[in-house]
Amino acid sequence: MDDKNPKSSSGRFRKWFKRKHKKKQPDPYYNQDEVSDGGDDFMEDVYVSSLDMDPCTSTNELRIFVGTWNVAGRSPVGSLAVDLEEWLKPQDAVDIYVLGFQEIVPLKTRTVIGAEDPKKATNWNLLIGKTLNESFGRPWLTPMLNPISSDSYHYVKIPVSEKRASFSAISDNTLIRGRPITRQQPVIGGSKYKLMASKKMVGVFISVWMKKELLKKYCVSNVKVSSVACGIMGYLGNKGSVSVSMLIEGTSFCFIAAHLASGEKQGDEGRRNHQVSEIFKRTNFPRLAKDDDNLHPLTILGHDRIFWFGDLNYRLYNLEDNLARHLIKKQDWKALQEFDQLRREQEDGGVFQGWREGNIEFAPTYKYSSSNCNRYSGGVPNRSGEKQRTPAWCDRILWYGKGVKLLSYLRSEIKFSDHRPVSALFSTQIEVMKSTNPRIFAKDTTVPNIMPPELIGSSRNDEEGKPTVLSLVVKDTEASSIHMQKL
Repeated sequence: MDDKNPKSSSGRFRKWFKRKHKKKQPDPYYNQDEVSDGGDDFMEDVYVSSLDMDPCTSTNELRIFVGTWNVAGRSPVGSLAVDLEEWLKPQDAVDIYVLGFQEIVPLKTRTVIGAEDPKKATNWNLLIGKTLNESFGRPWLTPMLNPISSDSYHYVKIPVSEKRASFSAISDNTLIRGRPITRQQPVIGGSKYKLMASKKMVGVFISVWMKKELLKKYCVSNVKVSSVACGIMGYLGNKGSVSVSMLIEGTSFCFIAAHLASGEKQGDEGRRNHQVSEIFKRTNFPRLAKDDDNLHPLTILGHDRIFWFGDLNYRLYNLEDNLARHLIKKQDWKALQEFDQLRREQEDGGVFQGWREGNIEFAPTYKYSSSNCNRYSGGVPNRSGEKQRTPAWCDRILWYGKGVKLLSYLRSEIKFSDHRPVSALFSTQIEVMKSTNPRIFAKDTTVPNIMPPELIGSSRNDEEGKPTVLSLVVKDTEASSIHMQKL
């Protein structure tokens, strides 16, 4: 059968869609050219537009905690053990924790050009998991049953019939090994948060955790990682980014943890702007043969909700050091923000045009004299051996996209490094498939869920012209999960 035949399901669908939505404009936050993989452009248009017009979707709220911290090359072990509760403030209302770190290893020659050492990332993941889970009285069994032994993981969904989950090690965005984890404990009496993705590049590190109950409530798919090194010579990993992409139901998320060029001399902001541009250009999440049928964005700006955070290193522009310290002492944050380099670069169109950030109502987070100290480095009189640095808001959290509301933007007072950690709590919306039939509703693996009623249950042609039958999505009430089942 020819799918151009108006009597076929695909032909009727095309005719119906074009008649209903002749003038539909593409979503500005989802670049169709970027996500195209050489397939049918018409079907790409359908996918891009489906979330805005599909009457079979509902909107649910998620709360996402985003945090960033430059830990100055220190690892939280032994005498350097650090209590993360003051920063993470574990609370049941948070669905996802996204944490970005910088300098989890000292930025020395051997760590920058040598082989990656997974131990540092493992130490931080163990501490994060312990903090998030034991705060709720939940024993965190993962380290005992399945030791985290690599610096790069992403979540891979396993059929519920197997009743287990797995992580897969990734190298350069390519799945190289799948390691099923021992059967997990149920949510009641087991861990509360699950590690979804973790990626390290030299000192830049990202760790994403999600409530286990959400993995039963929602379809979470296409969890991918990407890294971009743009430090020394433009390609070493002392500076750059690590990113995570994922789909939650019909909404795509991208989280970028970055560490940009340092320096407070005039012109240094240009190097930072250039690195941001490189990260946009070079971050990619390619499609793999093992991916499911849900199309996922290939680039940062292809996502619906985007969060960029890290030690962005933008300083205070054209402000004398003593005046900056005077404004900090007065806690005159509004006056101090007039000299903020990042805000000026945004206003001048140099970087992050259209991106948003919360109002800064806290003291600059850099540079403190040493650990366990509340005094900024330098000043007059300058202490022997201290670097003269004007305090600045180096550690920032920005976002881009619709359906995101900022609830709080704070710094914490952990005296572990010369930076103070920063956090933001967001409320965001996701599009969730709904069905008028509690047991079964129709959804084709290629044609999106805006199919008109007259086509449901009819046959269609696959890409090779062979007749196929529409699939059904069946809700497994026992596992509270959605699965595809062929007829």
